[in-house]
Amino acid sequence: MAPSLKLDGIGKDYARLLKRSSRARLLYDLLRGKPATDYFRALNDVSFVLEPGGSLGLIGENGAGKSTLLKIIAGVIPPTRGRIVVSGRISALLELGSGFHPEYSGIENIQLAGSLAGLSEKQIRAKREEIIEFADIGEHISQPIKTYSSGMIVRLGFAVATAIRPEILITDEVLAVGDESFQKKCIAWQEDYLKEGGTLLLCSHSTYHVQKLCRQALWMHHGAMERYGPASDVVTDYLAYHEEKTLLERKRHAQHAQGNSGLYSVTQLELSSEGARQGTTLHRHELGRDLMVRGQLHSPDGRPPGISIGIVRTDGTPVYGVIGEAENYQPLRMGANRYDFNIRFPNLPLLPGRYTVRAHAMDPEGMRLFDTVERELFVAGTAEESGLCSLKHEWVNADAASTDLET
Repeated sequence: MAPSLKLDGIGKDYARLLKRSSRARLLYDLLRGKPATDYFRALNDVSFVLEPGGSLGLIGENGAGKSTLLKIIAGVIPPTRGRIVVSGRISALLELGSGFHPEYSGIENIQLAGSLAGLSEKQIRAKREEIIEFADIGEHISQPIKTYSSGMIVRLGFAVATAIRPEILITDEVLAVGDESFQKKCIAWQEDYLKEGGTLLLCSHSTYHVQKLCRQALWMHHGAMERYGPASDVVTDYLAYHEEKTLLERKRHAQHAQGNSGLYSVTQLELSSEGARQGTTLHRHELGRDLMVRGQLHSPDGRPPGISIGIVRTDGTPVYGVIGEAENYQPLRMGANRYDFNIRFPNLPLLPGRYTVRAHAMDPEGMRLFDTVERELFVAGTAEESGLCSLKHEWVNADAASTDLET
């Protein structure tokens, strides 16, 4: 079976037109039949294969080339070099409102989108109510698209895609502007779409959605492929990159704070466990192992700062919190203004998933919070339980339980 998508050495260059002389130079090059000599390389040597029924998550910082790559795959813009082979009908949800006529109503745009997708009048009529129900925008369906909010446009665009049910679906941050209920509906549909053999190319800043919906992931960095492989591995490396980047920013901020603001602050925070690489922040933690949280605090007046540690799920759900002062814990003095702290969580009972560990610097009385530093924690492994944590338990028969109570 032919692959749904095959990209071989795709590249895209854009001429630089910052000055009048640049425009003249570009015109001269074009008249001679030559490419621009002054250009910006948006994409360089992107290659991958996506099989039918496959799912690929595209991640990366803003300006990494993700949207440019999607537009090339969707046929919106041509590549400067390289070859792309597409097998099957593509439906692309890229920029908000793309493919919709702003003066037409939602119903009229359903008709337009269906016609452009090659559906007959009969097929469009048969799917119209299904689209309207999925979009769930009420009476606005009869209003011009130009009056819609961004969320309403996405609702209608995704609803049209569900009805057309293409062989290849491309989405670019579709879930970013939808409300929670609509996101759940979209995720459920995409999971069903993949089970039925659809091919998905998802571009998102939400690594949670990428891991939930995609088997493979591609991390784009400065227009090139930084990492390509299993979604969980690529996302872990991507988060590690951001953690290191954030750590450097935090250190610069802490140095500035020490010299000028005179505030209690967290100057270093590291997570570690058995098997972790030394000297690096832990991003991947094996289920059931001990977790050590270490850090450094800055005190502007030499007094030991207060420290509290919190753990939350990626979606913000609180899991656990502890305040050192409440348990008579005091950070260890390591210098005139530096204090170290350590806290161990034996056999960390968190279930597999993504979490955030937070360290809060407080005043010595534990009354005011001055600084917060976060580290991402990915708990790896498999578990038959559900929820946030694993609680020690044992199953007992009713008779035995009654005997225990009587005793």
